[in-house]
Amino acid sequence: MCFICDRIEMIKNGTNPYFVKELGNGDTHIHWHLFPRVSGDLEGYGNNGKGPVWWYPMEKMYSEENCPSGEELENMKRKLATELEKRI
Repeated sequence: MCFICDRIEMIKNGTNPYFVKELGNGDTHIHWHLFPRVSGDLEGYGNNGKGPVWWYPMEKMYSEENCPSGEELENMKRKLATELEKRI
């Protein structure tokens, strides 16, 4: 998990790769949601701007201004794949 977070940090400078939380839901399985984080990304929401990403309003989280362009997304995917290939 830390490896994946480190690769994400390399792609998106300024993220904190160790801000990862594992939560259970009663089923016997494991999965993660990866949210690259930056200081102040909750703005004024949460507990003095700190907390899990779901404390950020959904309408803001999913707004167009928070979505990468197609070109930006392809660039991030390419960089992530390159970093993963180095490890495999």
